[in-house]
Formats: sequence, C-alpha cells, structure tokens
Amino acid sequence: MKTNVGTVDRIVRLVLAAVFAYLAMTVHAAFWIVAVVAVVTAALGFCGIYAVLGTSTCPASDGKTRQP
Repeated sequence: MKTNVGTVDRIVRLVLAAVFAYLAMTVHAAFWIVAVVAVVTAALGFCGIYAVLGTSTCPASDGKTRQP
C-alpha cells in the first residue's frame, strides 16, 4: 500500500476527527463514521479516494511502499 497522505494532511484529518467526534456526542451519532474514517486514514497514511483520483499529498510518494 502506497502512502499518499502527507504529514500536514494527517494532522488536519486528526483535528477534523476530533471535531466530528465532538459533533457525534452533541449533535448526531452519524458523525462517528466520519471521525473514525479520518483517524484510520491518518493512522495508515493511505486514502482510498486519493488513490482512485491518482493524487497524493505525501512528498515521498514516488512509488515507495510503506513498511509496517
């Protein structure tokens, strides 16, 4: 799996995950889904939508695969 999410993008996703988690607790529980997806994509460094679109925010996405 290629890493296609850069450091800044990961930080933004984690901040948004916290916002959506707050919204899930106060407004509607459906926001948990968005929060979980944001955390998972930030943790893995891989976004399926980015892969489909062929884009990347990772400066080291020159074909290297991420090693676990």
